[in-house]
Amino acid sequence: MKPKIKYYGPAILWALFILIICLIPMGGVGESHLFFAGFDKLVHCGLFAVLAIFYCAGSIRSWSTRTMRFEIAIKNIIVLISFGALIEILQKYFFTWRTGSWDDLFADAVGAGIGVFGVLITVNAINRDEN
Repeated sequence: MKPKIKYYGPAILWALFILIICLIPMGGVGESHLFFAGFDKLVHCGLFAVLAIFYCAGSIRSWSTRTMRFEIAIKNIIVLISFGALIEILQKYFFTWRTGSWDDLFADAVGAGIGVFGVLITVNAINRDEN
């Protein structure tokens, strides 16, 4: 089966946005008095929740289905966590001005889970109302 990458356009653009902002030097932004402790983790979680929504929407359209099967949801979570792990590896070993951390990867995984769970709930609610 030929993958239909055109449906993943918004997810790809959002993933590139995440990659860019996670790899550029941020300087002393984290020490600013405008942000609270843990703000970085909240941002990671939110970015990956949005990415999960875009990726799930692409998966639903690519598979030409009105529902999201459990195995598609698991595949999506694995892909999203792998992307988060890639970013953390790049930060740790290649972009030395940033630090890769397990906490950030955990926040990415939580955000991916939130996004996929939200899509599952929404799609099931829509399909239940149509029946």
